[in-house]
Amino acid sequence: MAVPQTKAELLKAIEVQFAKLMRELEKVPDDKYREPTLDGHAKGTTMSVGDLVAYLIGWGELVVKWIDRDRRGEPVDFPETGYKWNELGRLAQKFYGDSQALSASELVARLRRSKETLEAMIESRDDHALYGQPWYGKWSLGRMIQFNTSSPYANASGRLRKWKKAQGLG
Repeated sequence: MAVPQTKAELLKAIEVQFAKLMRELEKVPDDKYREPTLDGHAKGTTMSVGDLVAYLIGWGELVVKWIDRDRRGEPVDFPETGYKWNELGRLAQKFYGDSQALSASELVARLRRSKETLEAMIESRDDHALYGQPWYGKWSLGRMIQFNTSSPYANASGRLRKWKKAQGLG
């Protein structure tokens, strides 16, 4: 799928990749959600499917926070308060911990809410607001949203397909 350049393309990319992700998640048995048998984000580590979903939730909710703070004219701590861009592994661990107590269905519901909140934020903006000027460094707001929604949804879908095959969940 091409990199979105418009509001319509961004919404379509999110819709398509999220639907693929949901199809993959629907086939994961609840009792497998917390088994740390999925290749981790860092080389040589493992995580659970629940951790993968928590990671997606964490980034989606972080983008919502960035947009809300920016809209209110408040400073935005990129990527997150207390974290630098070279500490994304530590931030991922925070995301995993934040969602540790959630069941599979709660994780999926929270991921869906995060995606729907971002879609509403996208809907309330025009192409110029999303792609007409840099929003963070050289990146437009639309590109920053895409970096943290459709792209990681696609990556997670592929990781889940590979994991399910290895687990015999076909």
